[in-house]
Amino acid sequence: MKRISAAVALTAAGALVISGCAAGGGEDTGDDSGLVEGSSITAAWNQAFYSMNGNTSFGNATANNNINYLTLDGFNYYNNTPELVMNESFGTYELVSEDPLTVTYTLAEDVTWSDGTPVDAADLMLNWAALSRALDTPDFDPNEFTDPDTGEFTESFPTDVVYFDSGATPESGMGLVSETPEIGDDGRSITMTFDQPFVDWDLVFTSPLPAHVVAKNALGIEDNEEAKQALLDAIESEDAAALAPISSFWNSGFNFTELPDDPERYLATGPYMISDFVADQYITLVANPEYKGENAANIEEITIRFIPDPLAAVQALENGEVDIISPQATADIKTALDGIDGITVLTGLEGTYEHVDLQFDQGKNSQNIFSNAQAREAFMKVIPRQEIVDTLIKPIIGDDAILRDSQLFVPGAAGYDEAAADNTSADFAEVDIEGAKALLAESGITDTSVCILYASNNPRRVNEFALIQASAAQAGFNVTDCGSEEWGGLLGTPGAYDASLFGWQSTSLGVTNSLPTFVTGGINNMNFYSNERVDEIITELNGTFDEEKQIELQVEMDRLLWEDFYGVTIFQFPSVTAYSDRVENIDPSIIAPTIFWNAWDWAVTDGGSEE
Repeated sequence: MKRISAAVALTAAGALVISGCAAGGGEDTGDDSGLVEGSSITAAWNQAFYSMNGNTSFGNATANNNINYLTLDGFNYYNNTPELVMNESFGTYELVSEDPLTVTYTLAEDVTWSDGTPVDAADLMLNWAALSRALDTPDFDPNEFTDPDTGEFTESFPTDVVYFDSGATPESGMGLVSETPEIGDDGRSITMTFDQPFVDWDLVFTSPLPAHVVAKNALGIEDNEEAKQALLDAIESEDAAALAPISSFWNSGFNFTELPDDPERYLATGPYMISDFVADQYITLVANPEYKGENAANIEEITIRFIPDPLAAVQALENGEVDIISPQATADIKTALDGIDGITVLTGLEGTYEHVDLQFDQGKNSQNIFSNAQAREAFMKVIPRQEIVDTLIKPIIGDDAILRDSQLFVPGAAGYDEAAADNTSADFAEVDIEGAKALLAESGITDTSVCILYASNNPRRVNEFALIQASAAQAGFNVTDCGSEEWGGLLGTPGAYDASLFGWQSTSLGVTNSLPTFVTGGINNMNFYSNERVDEIITELNGTFDEEKQIELQVEMDRLLWEDFYGVTIFQFPSVTAYSDRVENIDPSIIAPTIFWNAWDWAVTDGGSEE
């Protein structure tokens, strides 16, 4: 029979990431890991994987980080309460001093890569160099070396430049660790000293990539230990000649859309490792035999099929081709799931919100239309926010479908009502064609073309684009189609589009982790926005531990974003997860990686059939 239940209510905001064959059970081996030999589960996701490095501006997408979460272990993760859990089987971190803020990260003794190579200080030091950008060539601008068709760096990218594409800035996060960390005598720890206090210090050090693989490819060294030592030498001596190819490989060496010939490009430290990958079809993960952590795999093999069309995902679930789906919710999806027996359906709200961002600089339009504040305001007036909510979201969740009126706060969270009352979002609640016409005329803009980037294979986004296009035409805007199936990699690419329609997904509960979207030069600042006062607020927020002051600063910042005509927020995502009765322990979180957060606990029920 079908079971329907509601997911936990969404009350917190956090870090942001770009939101975009059935198998049988097996025999329990009886070992301590709980791994069931021959067991497999198939899940569906709406976008294909394309990078194991989710810390770059190119790779920072949910489609990548779902996989990376299971294959690349780290010092902590969020459960579905949600609360932060220290992953002590990978390593520990200790606040050594509050003034200056000093933190020591120590790896567990038996942590290895899936090729058997120990994870050690070299991996941690590479992570620091990349995430802090402390060793980057000063004042280098990579934008002219970015391919507008793919979003990746071009072959003309300078080979003598040190540039880690992590988006770090000197005012926040790992960017505040400008001094080279000290390596512990054990060779498995590093101690980092922050230049100033940072409230979310325990969230900044994400999962490392294999230093020996980076150095072997960048420096032409064959031996793993020699490669690690060469990398450490380059970092500690600030050797730009060696760091340039190291940063280049870190940026792009882990990008791939099918299984690479070189297995070192997809090594793992997590409970799972990649075993098969067919472009635009599926990626298969198998239990990592080298994993010794607490989150050991229960299911031996997990396959994630890429199914962009949510109705096709529902059909695959009904046909038994997949066991778990979490498609973008639409009214048609809800109706289709209501007609299927033998499944469980979970519904609620997600930590993802839909929005339209406007390119303040380096847009596709010949006059760079949205560098003009009046043109930005005019376009925001024609985006039919309420019509989008009423037409596409209300049929799914009824009266819970409301406009989101803040760039920073989630509806229901502390500070949201105050921010919505203080900002100018109400000015854009309804379409104002005449007001938009007047502003566009005053702007002096003659090229009124606006090319919108969105996921062209996402039915809801296609409908949203059509509604925006029709409304904008009434005010004199010529909205054109920059939709692409590869939209995620194109975000932030100069000259590729004028506005973007997509969702930001929360990945943590940290107060500072949405700020890289708005700080000048931040990794998530895809639209070249810059405001001196916003940057000052972000710097202050980084070191503010008082919750009331945090809200006060964010309310001010939210108002400035709307007054700058940054773009509009539209709605909080409705969520739907459905799974077959042959699987159990599916328990999604409201924040990324949602359904995958406890994939190591997934199981095939006793009643599951073998195939």
